[in-house]
Amino acid sequence: MSQIFEELERRGLIAQMTHPEKIREQLDNEKVTFYIGFDATADSLHVGHFLQLMVINHMIRAGHTPILLLGTGTTMVGDPTGRTDMRKMLTPEEINANADCFLQQMGRLVDLDKCIVARNGDWLMKLNYIELLRDVGVHFSVNRMLTAECFKSRLERGLSFIEFNYMIMQSYDFLKLYQLHGCTMQMGGDDQWSNILGGVDLVRRVEGKEVSGITFQLLTTKEGKKMGKTMGGAVWLDAEKFSPYDFFQYWRNVEDADVIKCLKFLTFLPIEEIEAMENWEGSQLNKAKEILAYEVTKFVHGQEAADKALAAAKALFGAGSHDENMPSTVLADDDFTDGSIGVMDLMVKTGLAPSKSEARRLIQGGGVLVNDQKVADVNLRLAQEAFGEPVILRKGKKVFHRVTLA
Repeated sequence: MSQIFEELERRGLIAQMTHPEKIREQLDNEKVTFYIGFDATADSLHVGHFLQLMVINHMIRAGHTPILLLGTGTTMVGDPTGRTDMRKMLTPEEINANADCFLQQMGRLVDLDKCIVARNGDWLMKLNYIELLRDVGVHFSVNRMLTAECFKSRLERGLSFIEFNYMIMQSYDFLKLYQLHGCTMQMGGDDQWSNILGGVDLVRRVEGKEVSGITFQLLTTKEGKKMGKTMGGAVWLDAEKFSPYDFFQYWRNVEDADVIKCLKFLTFLPIEEIEAMENWEGSQLNKAKEILAYEVTKFVHGQEAADKALAAAKALFGAGSHDENMPSTVLADDDFTDGSIGVMDLMVKTGLAPSKSEARRLIQGGGVLVNDQKVADVNLRLAQEAFGEPVILRKGKKVFHRVTLA
């Protein structure tokens, strides 16, 4: 027996289940084919997806078969869950290109040889609307759909008819995967509960088969805010969109209250080892954060990137050493005007501020330092000669950037 259910439970991952006892029995004693869907809304996975991929890895280790469902059809409509406005409409070409990027990244994070990969555009894009209404739509109660959490947040602001169809499409996916691959379980984030229930109900009505659904906790802070967001946007898994160093620093800087949960959710450290850390305090928690950052960066970006990020972090908090692994920008002669560059321009150039007005606000708030000296004057200019040695630009307590001359 694999005891996968207990593993998921001890890690605090399980949120809701349609058939708790049946699911426990299946996961521990049978080989289950299950699916998790990934709508291709961007050209990279983010940390929310990473949590789902960790679950998939736990399931593969226990001998179960995952279906990675790339939402090339559902992304055409857009999931209204947790949103106050409609998603941006993407073309089929953009969606398929995004799905290709997803699959390439997934190949580094899960063993694709042990997975079934499917794209729901293969069946959803061929559907005849009248047939869908007669064969699938007939099984859905509008009254019940309107009580679903995924629609509630949109009703006041306006829910479009196209989004209203999303639950029907996702439910149809479950039916189709049951018919094609014998899939008997859907997994997903807890915000997908209503959609999962729709699929479980549809398979029962059409096929007379009892299938199951299980949701996992979302990656949130102790206050309930979604993790994986920064001032600059999402925490992407693509090294070009979010550097391994910044990725490491994101996890190194999680709040004390969230580090144990993140270790349970996002690493393969033995659960007993993590539970032993639950009483850690002070400097021990900083060590736990370093472990978290290293383990997650190693898994996503590889050991070399994790080692470099760890070395850079240690250098920053060591004897003022300026490590070469720190994010850096190289200035050229034409970046200088009359032999100098303004600090506000430098903030924008290095990406530490999206605009000069934001750079001004940061400086006025006392949050910008050059070589450990607080910048008091928003109009401060740095001479080109000052960059003969690397200049360390710092935003707040934890964001460092190395600036050199070409």
